[in-house]
Amino acid sequence: MSGFIFLMLAGILAGFALINITLPAFLTSLGPVATGIAILAISLFSFVLIVKGIIALLKKC
Repeated sequence: MSGFIFLMLAGILAGFALINITLPAFLTSLGPVATGIAILAISLFSFVLIVKGIIALLKKC
């Protein structure tokens, strides 16, 4: 289970890294696409972690 959580955290960190990346001159037009993918990755992996946390809390009650 903890391996899955670390994988989700790695996905969030990769999304933040993708936001801060500087693209070469010939790929500058793909900047908004990369930012959109990064925001989507951060949102998706964060949502999965939140849902897993809620499920874990409900199982303890």
